[in-house]
Amino acid sequence: MVSIPAEIEKLQQLNAAALRDKYREVFGEEARSYNKQFLFRRVAWRLQVLAEGGLSQRARRRAAEIANDVDLRIRSPKDFFSPHWSGAQSSSQNRDRRLPPPGTVLTREFKGRAAAVKVLEEGFEFEGRSYHSLSAIACEVTGTRWNGFLFFGLKKKPGRSWRTS
Repeated sequence: MVSIPAEIEKLQQLNAAALRDKYREVFGEEARSYNKQFLFRRVAWRLQVLAEGGLSQRARRRAAEIANDVDLRIRSPKDFFSPHWSGAQSSSQNRDRRLPPPGTVLTREFKGRAAAVKVLEEGFEFEGRSYHSLSAIACEVTGTRWNGFLFFGLKKKPGRSWRTS
């Protein structure tokens, strides 16, 4: 009988197709993966389990207990501890912090064309039409794709206050 380290050494020399064959041999079913590293690890683990035994029943029970106690959410929602948190955020909480308050008029001149955009509670108004994003307005003005925050100069700087008109 060949030792486990020698078998694992042989596995390292195999290509993915040969590892899939070995997987079928030791597991009794087709591998779903074609990844050589994954197949190598699974087959090597299985050879070790077959030779030396797997986890004890006690270890399996403990692993199942730990798995059942796992809390899938790692972080609480940002506003979880606020007094008015209801699980659903209002539209004011969803607003991008880079945007000035509703009613503000953003202006930008581009190639002789003045663009005045009014910030609404939800969206923007430009030349009598509603838009969902500043980028769409920047595209309308320039004829090419732009980042709307960049186009309108909305880089929030410390101490900057917004003026509404």
